[in-house]
Amino acid sequence: MDWIKATLLTSMAFVVWMLVIEWNRFEPPPAILGATQTVLSEEDRIEDFTYADRETSNDDLPLQKSGSAVNFIESESVAGVITVVTDVLKVDIDLRGGDIVGAELLEHLSGMPQDGGKPIKILQNSTQTHYIASSGLIGPNGTDSREKGRPVFASLKNKYEIGSQEELTVDLTAEQDSVGFTKSFIFTRDAYDIKVRYLIDNNRDSEWRGSFFGQIKRDNSAPLELDTILGQRPFLGGALKEPEKNFAKYSLNDIDNDPVSTSLKGGWMAFLQHYFVSAWIPPHDETNRYSFKKSNSQSSVYLLNFVGQEIRLSGGERGEYIANFYVGPKDQIELEKLAEHLDHVVDYGIFWIICKPIYQLLVIIHGVVGNWGWAIVGLTIVIKLLLFPLSAKSLKSMARLRSLQPEMERIKELYGDDRQKMGQEQMALWKKEKVNPVSGCLPMLLQMPVFISLYWVLMESIEIRHAPWLLWIEDLSAMDPYFVLPLIMGASMWVMQKLQPVPSDPIQAKVMQYMPVAFTFMFLWFPSGLVLYWTINNLLSLAQQYVINKQISDIK
Repeated sequence: MDWIKATLLTSMAFVVWMLVIEWNRFEPPPAILGATQTVLSEEDRIEDFTYADRETSNDDLPLQKSGSAVNFIESESVAGVITVVTDVLKVDIDLRGGDIVGAELLEHLSGMPQDGGKPIKILQNSTQTHYIASSGLIGPNGTDSREKGRPVFASLKNKYEIGSQEELTVDLTAEQDSVGFTKSFIFTRDAYDIKVRYLIDNNRDSEWRGSFFGQIKRDNSAPLELDTILGQRPFLGGALKEPEKNFAKYSLNDIDNDPVSTSLKGGWMAFLQHYFVSAWIPPHDETNRYSFKKSNSQSSVYLLNFVGQEIRLSGGERGEYIANFYVGPKDQIELEKLAEHLDHVVDYGIFWIICKPIYQLLVIIHGVVGNWGWAIVGLTIVIKLLLFPLSAKSLKSMARLRSLQPEMERIKELYGDDRQKMGQEQMALWKKEKVNPVSGCLPMLLQMPVFISLYWVLMESIEIRHAPWLLWIEDLSAMDPYFVLPLIMGASMWVMQKLQPVPSDPIQAKVMQYMPVAFTFMFLWFPSGLVLYWTINNLLSLAQQYVINKQISDIK
């Protein structure tokens, strides 16, 4: 009997331990390393941010020299900003350097619309957050250098709108040393990726040489709209594809301790926050050099860079270079189209092999039912059907064990003073009736990998964010505001427990008695989509247990 009690207690402890481990995968709040943050008034928060001149470091941008070293040059203050508006993005571009210094996601709000949610600002250059995407040309004849600084581009208009067009091209022009440069930003309807194209007209007799660089510059301030789970903050940091790894991520602390440098054909680099990402995707058929480092002069600023292959143009020749910049939600389907393994920024951790098919199945079901809440219900039913043979066998064993309860009580009365003899008699009874007392844990243990995987699918999938189900459930990624689902879930666990045999060991019986209470308390703060899954699963198990108990009772 002792080994049975130990097995049950160990199984339950494992369930709780796995939940705690997965919850703790969220990062603690990032420390502010010497940064001075200015608190804005509520009025300032709702206005468009302004671009004040900022004191900048001398190591903002990568400078390509001979060999493989990447050094840095000075950036300069804002020269003027143009605005581009599509159906999903509002982007601000600084004419000095042609950097993207602002990006709002028009279809993703900071809160529910009825609560005054406004479009989320990802990139911004404000007193609260410095987060911009820079790009340019470096090298022997590049436009960005120590001597020349950043180029100042000209634009025909101050504001561009996509209107009814499928594609919008915004051209910025500059000329330097008889070489003409057109830096184009190409926007597409319904898309969050922006093509950054350089057209270089070498109008002189001598050769022109230079390399494209892309950079994400970010301080360590937490996003204003950063979601939290039970007070913990999701991961905030950089990620990239490496020669030996399809996905490698580095927190800000990791970069503090050890700068990152690698080179490979193709690849990508990204800065991650909960649900959203910005990423540079250089040409997949060229070798690119990547580096993550902390600014030498600004302790709270991090620089994520890539430098492409050198471009060489003979006198009178025209050249072109195109890279992609993405700023938007972690949409796995779209990210996978942009670059190999870029969809891994939706990080499922060790359970990715289960999370991937769960997500894909959830998307398929949603395509049929049109609601993410009902998609979770449908997913629960599908998973229940897949696990039906194993769970049915377990439930039948438990039902038989319940029917043996009178005989087990008789053995307890006969041999209550001799625990060894009582255990032997009970084991003989179970062997004779072909029942396994430990099998009751099997359904729960089978569900745990699926449960934890769904937890990460709900936590990482932008589709679930602010997605309603019905009635009071307006956001499946948030806790139930009235705790109705957790209470229903707890009640279903309690009823299931009543349909199962009472353990003969008093300690074990006490633990089982309090399990519904413990789980209900724990689920109070879980995302309502996850509680919905567990509740529907319990109700299906309850119906299945009732039918099996009745079948065995009729046979008796």
